[in-house]
Amino acid sequence: MIKIYPDTEALGLAAAELFAAEARQAVQARGRFTVALSGGSTPRRAYQLLANEAFRKLVPWRDTHIFWGDERCVPGDDPRNNALMARQELLDHVPVPPEQIHPLLCVPSPQEGAAAYEALLRAFFADGPPRFDLLLLGLGVNGHTASLFPDTAVLDEQQRWVADVYVAEEGLHRLTLTAAAINQAALVVFLVSGADKAPVLRKVLKEAQNPRSIPARLIKPVDGGLLWLVDRDAARQLRTRKEY
Repeated sequence: MIKIYPDTEALGLAAAELFAAEARQAVQARGRFTVALSGGSTPRRAYQLLANEAFRKLVPWRDTHIFWGDERCVPGDDPRNNALMARQELLDHVPVPPEQIHPLLCVPSPQEGAAAYEALLRAFFADGPPRFDLLLLGLGVNGHTASLFPDTAVLDEQQRWVADVYVAEEGLHRLTLTAAAINQAALVVFLVSGADKAPVLRKVLKEAQNPRSIPARLIKPVDGGLLWLVDRDAARQLRTRKEY
């Protein structure tokens, strides 16, 4: 399903409302809410809204477990660090127990960091696959999502839940959930904004593309929902532009 909003403010509000609703529903049904956050600029406004008093009261934070879909192997105080952004905009302002916040760490090496996060997930989801209640994703102009980049070996991974990826154009390693893990989520939500994303959004949604060149096309939840929340600028090359 695709929902189109007039601007990034409306998109952020919709994402925050969805987050709160999914959290309440999960806690009522299963006693906990598990969410994998996304980095990048698009979810920032949603995180800011969730940190505001009005939304803080709507989310059962003490029953919430925070994970990430991917992370750059940069210092924790580097502005590019996904966990840093989420902490500054959201987690430092809400009562999530610290032991329920699970950042991806590239230590002592990216490979060992990936293995450690996989072990954490396998222990946490001991009764089955990594079924996050909500998993947020972004979309890069080159078609990547999380750290699933075009023509990288991780795109073929079927067994591991977490992998390390070296991104040559950035000159750094990243850690990422694999498509096999992402596709186990109960609800996957892409947040996409900006006119620069319009061409790739069209490719993902409307054109037959090889997933190796447009990795976002690998995201097809096995037994869950897939929702695209996009702003008008990102949707400008889509034929259907119904606004919600």
